[in-house]
Amino acid sequence: MSIIMTGGGTGGHLAIIKAVKEKLTNESLIYVGSTQGQDRSWFGEDKQFKKTYFLPTRGVVNQGVLGKIKSLWMLAKATVSAYYILKQQDAKVVFCVGGFSAAPTSIAAVLAGVPLVIHEQNAVMGSLNLRLRKYANALISSYDDNSPIKSYPIKEEFFAKARVRNKLENIIFLGGSQGAKAINELAISLAPWLHSQNIKIIHQAGEKNIQSVSAAYDKLGIKAEVFGFTNKMPDMMASADFAIARSGASTLWELSANGLPTIFIPYPYAAGDHQYHNAKFLVEQNLAWVMREKDIDVEEVKNIILNTKDINSKSKRLLKSIDRDGSQKIASLLTQIEAQG
Repeated sequence: MSIIMTGGGTGGHLAIIKAVKEKLTNESLIYVGSTQGQDRSWFGEDKQFKKTYFLPTRGVVNQGVLGKIKSLWMLAKATVSAYYILKQQDAKVVFCVGGFSAAPTSIAAVLAGVPLVIHEQNAVMGSLNLRLRKYANALISSYDDNSPIKSYPIKEEFFAKARVRNKLENIIFLGGSQGAKAINELAISLAPWLHSQNIKIIHQAGEKNIQSVSAAYDKLGIKAEVFGFTNKMPDMMASADFAIARSGASTLWELSANGLPTIFIPYPYAAGDHQYHNAKFLVEQNLAWVMREKDIDVEEVKNIILNTKDINSKSKRLLKSIDRDGSQKIASLLTQIEAQG
């Protein structure tokens, strides 16, 4: 009997699987992902999985007509492969976190009559999850009042290193491992002022931008810690007192778990504008700030940074906004369904 975990393509999806699987210590776990995206780099050598499969698939959206036809053909072939994997591994439940990587196995679960549990990470539901929700045994979303589990699955490290921010000495800019041009430009424009305020800079510029961003700081005569990808994000967040970041779901909830007040600058081309709606969910609770890329106001950013009383207040409330048992609750649900099978 096996629990099948599927989905990915991006780190946001894969972080959910990583957080949940760490709470599934006694179960037989199988991962089914894609040859595209980041799936293999995350789980290709992961010994907690009894077996991993990477099927040739790719996204369907943002493709031309011929591209869509090819993607759908790849999806059909991969779904057949996934169906046989479910049968071979005696799958008792499939845990889907969305993304194009999840499509073949999730569809195969429906066809094979294997219970399906979906986790929707964003405030705007992804197209795959939207289509599959009526077939799912459970749909989990931190934004949905009807969700059986509201807590977002986050690694324990982000909670363990959480603290209330009482003063602002370090700021972190988070554009993701690929970087964000708007956030990079904002950071450089703010750098002289931040330096005058004795605020140190930590900057995730993106792997391909490390050299150019570092050179920009050097030209200004300002020391900054510039990096691309890191597996030490809990430490990076914990060392900061304020953040300016994209609002992908995992980043948003990790910042919340850490109690780190943030101005969110959503990626403007995210499907369904979901990054904006993710951030808006916190803003409506007075837990964060949000600025569209086209509306970035440097003076307003400075005013927010100088308002340490508001930063302290939001930090305290953030620590109460998310429970640390999300991963465990999801893991318990999966083992419960597995046992019923």
